Amino acid sequence: MRLGGKTAIVTGGARGIGRETCLTFAREGANVVIADLDVDAGQTLVAEINQQGQALFVKTDVTRPDEVQALMQATLDRFGRLDILVNNAGITADARLVKMDLEQWQRVIDVNLKGVFLCGQAAARIMEQQGEGGVILNAASIVALYGNFGQSNYVATKAGVIGMTKTWARELGRSQIRVNAVAPGFIATEMIQTIPDKVIAMVKEKTPLGRMGEPKDVANAYLFLASDEARFITGAVLSVDGGLVF
Repeated sequence: MRLGGKTAIVTGGARGIGRETCLTFAREGANVVIADLDVDAGQTLVAEINQQGQALFVKTDVTRPDEVQALMQATLDRFGRLDILVNNAGITADARLVKMDLEQWQRVIDVNLKGVFLCGQAAARIMEQQGEGGVILNAASIVALYGNFGQSNYVATKAGVIGMTKTWARELGRSQIRVNAVAPGFIATEMIQTIPDKVIAMVKEKTPLGRMGEPKDVANAYLFLASDEARFITGAVLSVDGGLVF
């Protein structure tokens, strides 16, 4: 029960890595708030968690300041505090540089970068007011470190997330708020279903561990960084990629 008595918000928590993170945190004793746009998936996950723990679903568009504030208030109303934020929500809209339109660019920037900023800012204010520290975990990506064909927008956001992570760690450390990022490699979720099989085979071949990651691999990294076992780790970027180097 490494998160016993803690309350955690997981954005994009209804599916994929976010869903697995919610389940992992709940098993470790946390009250879990699932923030997502997918109402059906979110409510289904709440019912599953509530069989053994405590969970709340809040429909949230992380690009809207009013909805982010409503998420924070709903968390406080239900559980009275906020200890952990996992900024997991993210999207892709891939195209080569010369073919990417402004709408594709802006949509990914809004969710993956603006959304992380809005949620991080709101959570940090609550954690500072509580005066008991806290943890903010941001979803980066291996592509932020190496780039990736057809993903100018996505790579830009994930590189920006790493920069924000390191900045927030400096700014919030005096309040005992730790801020870290996890940089997954290729993880078997719905997000990669559009990737051609030949590309997946190539990725597996270039990965020293010889396979793609699973959502629980990333969830376990979040769990470690959220727990007191990582109490002297802040401003770090933890790669969960099987050793893959492009």
